[in-house]
Amino acid sequence: MSVVTNTTTIGAIDAPSRRNTELMMMGFAIAISVFAYANVGLAMDGKLPSGMFGYGAGLVLLGGVAHLVVRKFARYADPLLLPLATLLNGLGLVLIWRLDQSPKLIRDAENYYGVFTPSAPRQLMYSAVGVALFVGVLLLLKDHRILQRYTYISMVAALFLLILPMFFPAKFGAKIWINIAGFSIQPGEFAKIIIAIFFAGYLMVKRDALALASRRFMGLYLPRGRDLGPILVIWALSILILVFETDLGTSLLFFGLFVIMLYVATERTSWIVFGLLMSAVGAVGVASFEPHVEARVNAWKDPFKCFHTDGSCEQIGNAIMSFGSGGTLGSGWGQGHSDLIGFAANADFILATVGDELGLAGMMAVLLVYGLIVERGVRTALAARDPFGKLLAIGLSGAFAIQVFVVAGGVMGLIPLTGMTMPFLAAGGSSVIANWALIGILIRISDTARRPAPAPAPSTDAEMTQVVRP
Repeated sequence: MSVVTNTTTIGAIDAPSRRNTELMMMGFAIAISVFAYANVGLAMDGKLPSGMFGYGAGLVLLGGVAHLVVRKFARYADPLLLPLATLLNGLGLVLIWRLDQSPKLIRDAENYYGVFTPSAPRQLMYSAVGVALFVGVLLLLKDHRILQRYTYISMVAALFLLILPMFFPAKFGAKIWINIAGFSIQPGEFAKIIIAIFFAGYLMVKRDALALASRRFMGLYLPRGRDLGPILVIWALSILILVFETDLGTSLLFFGLFVIMLYVATERTSWIVFGLLMSAVGAVGVASFEPHVEARVNAWKDPFKCFHTDGSCEQIGNAIMSFGSGGTLGSGWGQGHSDLIGFAANADFILATVGDELGLAGMMAVLLVYGLIVERGVRTALAARDPFGKLLAIGLSGAFAIQVFVVAGGVMGLIPLTGMTMPFLAAGGSSVIANWALIGILIRISDTARRPAPAPAPSTDAEMTQVVRP
C-alpha cells in the first residue's frame, strides 16, 4: 500500500534592501554638514549664517531626490555609498564657503582678476548637475554589463579626452583644462571612468593569456614579450601625457589604474613590480628635463628652501605649516589661517584647511570617509557575479583611491604635488560631476550584485513527484 504525503512549498525570502538604513545615514550626513556650516558662521561672525536655511534645504533636496531614485530603481544597492558621497559633498561646500569669507582671498582675487567671485554658489550648482547625472546613470543604465559592448569605443573616447587639453593653453603650468564658452572643463576627470570601462572589457578577454603564459625568474612570473605590449603602450601613453601636458596627476592615475586592474585580473604580483618600476623610471626621466615637473619635485624635496628665492615651494611650505598649526584637534571651524596659501586654498589644497581647522583628528575622519567609499567599492567587486562587473567596480574604486592618495600625499609632502582635485571636497565642476557619475555606476553594480537570484521556474514534473512509503 502506498501513501502519498502532502508537499509544502517554501517561498523565497526577499533580501533586505537596506533603504531605510540609507535614509537614516543620509539624515546624519546632512545634519553634520549643516552643523559644520553653523559652526563656521558662529566662529567668523558670532551668529548663524544667513544662508544656513537655503544651504540645508538644498542638501535635503539633492539628497532626497538621489535617495528616492535609488529606492525606486536600485532597490538592493549598497546603503552607504550615497550617504558617504553626500557627506563629503556637503563638507566640501562648507569649506569652500568658509574660504569665500576670507578677506585676504577676496583682496587677492580683486588684485589679480579685478573682481572677486565666490566659489560656493557655483559649487552648489555643479553639485546639482552631478546629482542629476547620478540620477541619469541609474535611469539609463539598467544593467552595467551593457557597457561591455562599448569596450573599444570607450578606448577611443578616453584617448580623445586625454589628448584634447594638449591643444589648449596651459593654466597654472599644466594643460589639463579646455575652455568652452567661458567654462573650464577638466576632461581627465571623465576619462578616468571611461578608461576603467575599456580596461575592464579588455582584461576580461585577455586575462587568461596574461595570467598563464609566463616564465619564472627570481620568484617572479615574467610575462612573455608578446604580452608586454599592452602595458608598454599604456606606459608610453602616460609618459606622453606627462611630457606634453605636464600633468603628473593624470599620468599616475592612468597608469596606476591599469596596473591595479591588471593585477586583479591575473593575480600576478610581477605586474605590480613591473608597474612600479616603469612608473618610477618614467617619472624620474621626465622630471630631469621638464621644468614644471622638476620644480614640483624640487619643492617636494625641500618645501622651505625656495621661500626667499623664486617662491616655487611656497604653497607646499604653507600647507605643511597649516597642518602643524592645526595640531591634534585643530583651531576650530573658521578660525584657521590656511587662506595664506592663496588661490589654491579652495582647490587641491583644501585639505590644508581641514588640517588647520579640524586637526589630525578631523583629517583622519575625512580620510576614513574616503576609505569607506573605496571599501564599499571593493566589497561590491567581491560580491559581483560577473567578471566584467568585478573588474569595473575594482577599477572605479582604484581610480578613486589613487586620486585621493596623490592629492593627499602631495599636500602633505609625501609625494610631489600633482594638481588634481580632492574628490567631492575641492571646488571644481568637472570633478564633482564626474565623481557623482562614478558613484552612480558603483551603485548600479552593487544593486545587481546584492539583488536576490530569481526563483527557478516551476517544473512541469512537480505534480508527478510523489513520496512513497512502504
